[in-house]
Amino acid sequence: MEIGIFIYDGVEVLDFSGPFEVFSTAARFVDEPVHISLIAPSHAPVSCRGGLSVNPHYSIHGHPRFDLLIVAGGQHQHVLNNTSVLAWLAETATHTRRCASICTGVFLFAEAGLIDGKSVTTHWDDLAQLQTSYPHLKVCQDKRFVMDQNFTSSAGISAGIDMSLELVKVHFGKTLAVKTARQMDYNWL
Repeated sequence: MEIGIFIYDGVEVLDFSGPFEVFSTAARFVDEPVHISLIAPSHAPVSCRGGLSVNPHYSIHGHPRFDLLIVAGGQHQHVLNNTSVLAWLAETATHTRRCASICTGVFLFAEAGLIDGKSVTTHWDDLAQLQTSYPHLKVCQDKRFVMDQNFTSSAGISAGIDMSLELVKVHFGKTLAVKTARQMDYNWL
């Protein structure tokens, strides 16, 4: 299983590191290889919100084909206007079995026109802006995550861990998802 997590300058640290931890922990308990990669607009280090610097594994210009593509949230406004990123996201999503967003990452999928008509959520502080900016979405409040066919979105920051555990459950089964949460010492379900 190939999992790509898209990050960019201003990304929220737990938005990508939480899911990275969930999938890398789950990988310890399965026979099939699970590869998790961080993807960024370029190979340059990404400056996260709070100042953490992270080196991506790949750029949008060359990476494996994904089974799951996750877009992390954060200070996304500058990347939301990056036509290269939006074109890459639109192209990559069409070849990806399942896509997901954490927090404000949903704005990138919406701007790329990939989730029209879908039920989605985001951080509580961004729900109104999401609904106003993209009235064709069914924005759900008071949900940790929302699954709509092959697209899953989560509320803010820590909700991405809950969403990732649910995606582990979908792909590998409930027993493995519970085992993963227990190994992480995470109170889930």
